[in-house]
Amino acid sequence: MFRMYNTSYRALLPALYTRRMVAGGRKWLAESASQQPHPRDVTGTLPRTATGSIPPGKRFLDMALSGVGLVASLPVWLAIAAAIKLEDAGPVFYTQDRVGEGGRTFTVFKFRSMIPDAEAGVGAIQSGENDPRITRVGQWLRATAMDELPQLWNIFRGDMSFVGPRALRPSEIETTSDGELVSLDAIAGYQDRRRLRPGLTGVAQIYAPRDVARRHKFRFDRVYARNQGLWLDVRLILISFWITFRGKWEHRAGKI
Repeated sequence: MFRMYNTSYRALLPALYTRRMVAGGRKWLAESASQQPHPRDVTGTLPRTATGSIPPGKRFLDMALSGVGLVASLPVWLAIAAAIKLEDAGPVFYTQDRVGEGGRTFTVFKFRSMIPDAEAGVGAIQSGENDPRITRVGQWLRATAMDELPQLWNIFRGDMSFVGPRALRPSEIETTSDGELVSLDAIAGYQDRRRLRPGLTGVAQIYAPRDVARRHKFRFDRVYARNQGLWLDVRLILISFWITFRGKWEHRAGKI
């Protein structure tokens, strides 16, 4: 079943050029994610890349965009920091350990979008719709992805890339439909995506419905793993800017 990605993705590549075609790519990916694969279809062999090494063009793009972004966005940093402090006087930044390329753990930096000590008593559980822990400033930060602006520093350092699978937390868990708590590293496809450098945006971040199960999101990551390239990265970055401009990162159904 998973062989469909090799052929169907050819239809997705031109779908990243125009808004009309992007919608077509989104429909194709959403339909693919809705299917229930057999585990061996999810964990098939992927092209192997050397851990800690990404193509020079991709790394140059990451350094150039993150470096310019860090300098150009400084006034925005100051405005966001002031807004966070004025709302509840809590800390401006929030740090987390994330799993990077090859399983290496690194510290990610974000603007705080939840109340202080938001995980006290609940642990590392992904936020849901209308989560009461999210502050008013945090709602805007999340809708525009401005809470992730400090991750430009992670990209510049080489912990992350602009495009890749979402960086997961070492202790992150998922609640299944029957209420069972499952560690993400036990979900089929996790080990494959761990070979890639995590990204600020990517195929899963853009096209996967917000609340779809992780086993489906991991399949989106595999689409990128099989077809990654510089021009695909550029197109995904441009689409991400469009989503940020429209403030639709937190939409549960579709972002485009």
